[in-house]
Amino acid sequence: MIAVLAFLLGCGTYGLAVGAPSGHGAEAAAAAPAPVVGTSPRAGATDVPPNQPVTLTADHARLAAVVLQASGGGPVAGTTSPDGRSWRAQAPLQYGTTYTWSGQAVGDGGTVPVTGSFSTVDPARTTQAQINIDDGETVGIAAPIIVQFDHHVADKAAAERAMTVQTSIPTTGSWAWLDDDNGGSRAHWRPQGYWAAGTQVSVAVHQFGVDDGGGIWGAQDVSSHFTVGRAQIVKADVNSHEMIVVRDGKVVMDFPASYGLGSDPNRNTTNGIHVVMSKAQTVLMSNPKYGYNNVPEHWAVRIENNGEFIHANPLTDGVQGSENVTHGCVNLSTENAQQYFDTAIFGDPVEVTNSPVPLRLADGDIADWTVPWDQWVTMSALAA
Repeated sequence: MIAVLAFLLGCGTYGLAVGAPSGHGAEAAAAAPAPVVGTSPRAGATDVPPNQPVTLTADHARLAAVVLQASGGGPVAGTTSPDGRSWRAQAPLQYGTTYTWSGQAVGDGGTVPVTGSFSTVDPARTTQAQINIDDGETVGIAAPIIVQFDHHVADKAAAERAMTVQTSIPTTGSWAWLDDDNGGSRAHWRPQGYWAAGTQVSVAVHQFGVDDGGGIWGAQDVSSHFTVGRAQIVKADVNSHEMIVVRDGKVVMDFPASYGLGSDPNRNTTNGIHVVMSKAQTVLMSNPKYGYNNVPEHWAVRIENNGEFIHANPLTDGVQGSENVTHGCVNLSTENAQQYFDTAIFGDPVEVTNSPVPLRLADGDIADWTVPWDQWVTMSALAA
């Protein structure tokens, strides 16, 4: 009798549902949880930055027929995860647009609709950013990266966080914000020392959806990929009356030259590291204070916006190599000027030494190398 009783007790325990309340039946099963849908941005959100990630998630269910529809436009491209439990937008949103969800979340606990909407910020003004170095360009070893904004950037830290520089050769560098007299803002990135020859550089300015402050938002992303070319440096010692060109460590040109008249501070060739900015076969040069206007000068390489060039000047041929008589430019013979002209590219450094008048940051658009490195890094909006 004891053995039979034990068998009967075991059969009664086996048929109970785990966790079922007492008295509700041995075969009752636990109810499956209902699907739960979450969206980011949240339903009803306004002034959403259009670069914010957009996601949809489902707990206890799989998503079906999910669509994010733009007002006045088509659906936003997106992908569903392999397990069917999440969806992510793969295309950027737009400014000033309402987006509405549709679809379903289907699970063992039932089906719930995917609903809700949100809207993106509608800025009163946007700013365009432009990178000074074109995609595919080859530049010299002193070339700065310049990002020019066509509106004033109030939140420079936000703008700078969205700008990146990647290099094929490890390169220490920093952004610095410089004065802009044209109503916009400009940021320069330069390496601590000259670029290494052959460096591949990728610049990305992620401005779309960035709040630059003062009611101004970034209009669009821009980028550039360029190459640092050979290491060509002009050595311009004003006391030597010569101009030496060094390429990849070897002297390739050594020309007689005439520099700015030393007795007139307004005519001195300024001391410091200049950067080749542009060149033209003929440039009309004027200096009314000294009595000349629109004088054509040939094989002209601009090294600063303050009027300094390296160019041919047959009028000084007789003193090149022995006397400084110019109005601040570096004068060469026509033959020598053309030979140098043919090799010069944007970003080549021109190192002027032994002049009593220094090149200053305020003298032109590219005087970055006049600023000591420890000062340059403090000009970043993200400086500690």
